[in-house]
Amino acid sequence: MKKLVFHLAALAVLLSLAACGAPQPSVGGEGSTLVYGSADYTRINPAMDEHGEINLLLFNGLTAHDGENQIVPGLAERWDYDPEACTYTFFLREGIRWHDGQPLTARDVKFTIAAIMDPENGSENAPNYEDVEEISVLDDRTVAFRLSAPNAAFLEYMTMAVLPSHLLEGEDMQLSDFFRSPVGTGPYKLEHWDPGQSIVLVKNEDYYLGAPQIDRIIFKIVGDDNAQALQLESGELDLALLDPRNAQNFQDRAGFVRYDMTTADYRGILFNFRHPYWSENRDLIPAICCAVDRQAIIDSVLLGQGMAAYGPLQRNRYNNPEVERYDYDPARARALLEAAGCTMGAEGFYERAGQEVGFVISVMAGEQDRIDIAQAAAQQLREAGIRCTVDLPARMDWSGQMACLIGWGSPFDADDHTYKVFGTGKGANYNGYSNPKVDECLTLARQSADPAVRGMYYDRFQEELAGDPPYVFLCYIDANYVAKSTLRGIAGDTVMGHHGVGIFWNVHQWTIDS
Repeated sequence: MKKLVFHLAALAVLLSLAACGAPQPSVGGEGSTLVYGSADYTRINPAMDEHGEINLLLFNGLTAHDGENQIVPGLAERWDYDPEACTYTFFLREGIRWHDGQPLTARDVKFTIAAIMDPENGSENAPNYEDVEEISVLDDRTVAFRLSAPNAAFLEYMTMAVLPSHLLEGEDMQLSDFFRSPVGTGPYKLEHWDPGQSIVLVKNEDYYLGAPQIDRIIFKIVGDDNAQALQLESGELDLALLDPRNAQNFQDRAGFVRYDMTTADYRGILFNFRHPYWSENRDLIPAICCAVDRQAIIDSVLLGQGMAAYGPLQRNRYNNPEVERYDYDPARARALLEAAGCTMGAEGFYERAGQEVGFVISVMAGEQDRIDIAQAAAQQLREAGIRCTVDLPARMDWSGQMACLIGWGSPFDADDHTYKVFGTGKGANYNGYSNPKVDECLTLARQSADPAVRGMYYDRFQEELAGDPPYVFLCYIDANYVAKSTLRGIAGDTVMGHHGVGIFWNVHQWTIDS
């Protein structure tokens, strides 16, 4: 039951729409203020949810990422690794305090990771730590993790936000009120949250990397891209992530800077293998993959920004460029359908065993580009003789839907957003995909620190995934941020993650010209 609560809450965090054009909140006092156009949040819970852009402002992990997405020290000033004992030991910085003034200790670290690992809490991040056998608090500033097997991505996963045990022990990790009044160690702390309107953050004067230059950051809830663009023009917003059509209006426009940032963020059509339709028609998926013109979608929906997607690692060092691509090929799509026993029906759609070939793509509300991508793909499939339609349900039915316009992608270690997304029964495997060879490759790849060995297993993983596709991979998208020209410090060359998340990695260094 808690896992169901997680799914609903996580989707609400990422995708809720709020009233457009809400009045700008009063921030009071003097000093610089940055107003960011944000989707709505129902909670801020980095341990259970992914992709919350606000997490980087409020929390820190033991490790962190720099502008090139490489691992650097975070709350831990250093760490040791004992390969024989398969144990990482982290040494916390001295003097770090929570926003409420209490000291950070190794006990907080143990509490956070143990809570994520607890199956009762239903965290989709749990697969990242499933090889942790023991967490030992050696003293207030030292914590050790003993693993059952090597995990090359473990330092990546130690970027996980550490949570305060003194405020969360005994609390429900899905439903606690803490996640609507969070306390962290990050560069900003919560000052005020007006649900559906704004989240106001004030700088943390005691931040371990130095007090931020901008005094306040307001996450103003404006869930519609069109409204965000209008509010940028009117001066109500200073920064927003826009869809390509709205972003293009700010190109070379006085007073604004447009950042077209590369991402590892891809979109695809997820097939729900729990749905009986795919028990009978799973062998048609390669034909569906060949019937989609990815470049046409990029050109028409993304205005040429992005690239065609054929797998989950194309922005990663372990991408296999030789893997089966399922290029747009209508003739091949027809041949595959007919070889599977499909015949053209009177209405222009293929039929099989007396049933029309077709399915519904469900799309989560809140992201116009997802809707447009799904509509474009559905039109192409109909032209290929597959009756495909798009539905925008009020609530996603993960077990009952036929297919979904999904998004994933990580610019970090190749284990991230593969092991837990495609591994059998893992926390972010939402379509019930299961392939023992995929599981084996992903496990062996994470257990080696040798890039050559990891590369071999990730090559095999991608080959297996192509032979048994879980999705139609469609496109990688750019993140189109638009900012007032007075805002300085954005690292425009950093590769962004899913939902364009990551722009705030160095927010404590940003400034606003007076």
